[in-house]
Amino acid sequence: MRKLFGTDGVRGEANKYPMNAETALALGQAVVYTLKKGHAHPKVVIGKDTRISGDMLESSLEAGITSMGGDSYPLGILPTPGIAFVAQSMRANAGIVISASHNPYQDNGIKIFAGSGFKLSDEQEEAIEDLMLSNTLHELVPQVKEMGRIFSMEDVNGRYIVFLKNTFPRDLSIEGIKIVLDTANGATYRVAPAVFRELGADVEVIHNRPNGININDHCGSQHTRNLSEKVVESAASMGLAFDGDGDRLIAVDEKGDEITGDQILLICANALKKQGKLNNDLLVTTVMSNLGLRVACKKYGLKHHASKVGDRYVLEDMLRLGSVIGGENSGHMIFLDQHTTGDGIVAALQLLAAMVRSGKPLSELAKMMDIYPQKLINLDVKSKPDIATVPEVMGVIERVEKALGEEGRVLVRYSGTQNMCRVMVEGPSDSVTETYCKEIADIVKSVLG
Repeated sequence: MRKLFGTDGVRGEANKYPMNAETALALGQAVVYTLKKGHAHPKVVIGKDTRISGDMLESSLEAGITSMGGDSYPLGILPTPGIAFVAQSMRANAGIVISASHNPYQDNGIKIFAGSGFKLSDEQEEAIEDLMLSNTLHELVPQVKEMGRIFSMEDVNGRYIVFLKNTFPRDLSIEGIKIVLDTANGATYRVAPAVFRELGADVEVIHNRPNGININDHCGSQHTRNLSEKVVESAASMGLAFDGDGDRLIAVDEKGDEITGDQILLICANALKKQGKLNNDLLVTTVMSNLGLRVACKKYGLKHHASKVGDRYVLEDMLRLGSVIGGENSGHMIFLDQHTTGDGIVAALQLLAAMVRSGKPLSELAKMMDIYPQKLINLDVKSKPDIATVPEVMGVIERVEKALGEEGRVLVRYSGTQNMCRVMVEGPSDSVTETYCKEIADIVKSVLG
């Protein structure tokens, strides 16, 4: 049973186990030891978001990497997909990201990319975890002369900005288009404004003054109210909100209405289909996607596949089924023709391209999909037993599913990164959906809370 790695690396409250200096040091050692089988001095790049705890974890990872004979290349503050890009482009053996994504500043996390730019597989993470928990790492460190070093890299931001700009079609222009960016006081605060300005857009930026503790604080992809107000006030064509580590995107149209990940994916998939670039006419999302997406896919002649929740599982199914676009309603979106992992800025550029090609405002494109009423309740839980083994919870789920019939659905699942149970219900109306969701949530809370 896995004890450290969740669905997106190791995560927890900073400066407490497992997100402390000791764990980071062991993780650095374990990663290098697993890589040393084919490389004398494995190269490992390290990047982070703007959390106050990032420096501590970065130093500990560097100590672990160099003590085990690897060379460390600290990149500083850079979005998660930027770290994946650098790892691949400089032919590193691994890339390590220090971030807890959309979580509050108190949390932090560590996730690992292979040198290919793809996240490690479950099996690779398990091998690293087993080594960390074996209490043998101290016996495996090399002699002093075989230790690694720390090397600086020049203009990492510039390299990533060039890469991002090259993902935007050369036959299109966003010259003069007014865009508001919300960088969540996170890792995109330097890179994102530069990309859109260099492509010619008229850019206004909010929440771009990180201080170590304001990342994701009532801003970014999970809190778009400020962005909506600024878009309307500025008469902008759209607003683009990223999360703390820059791998998510949620958009706001010119009227200030939020455009979800499902809607963005549909808009972009349909645009790719019209260009003959949608491989197998297939869009991959997760079981959390709104029912309206499935209906819209049929309407526009798109095939649809629902994967397990988590961008790693979306990617696995994309590769297996031959899809070039996939993602989650939460804003994780993968464009495999452009990048190996979810990238909020790449997604934003693809959305802009679709809008420019169509000649329609974003509010009009959003109408391609009707959003079914959906209610999501997140509940803190003390333990995570298999839902199917909890009769009280299964009983209420079955009652609600029977009542909804074909007019809705129920999904109850645990968070992969927090001690939390997510109860989601879709139905024919807001009142019905909310009533049934609360009914299930009350039982979950009484049994597992």
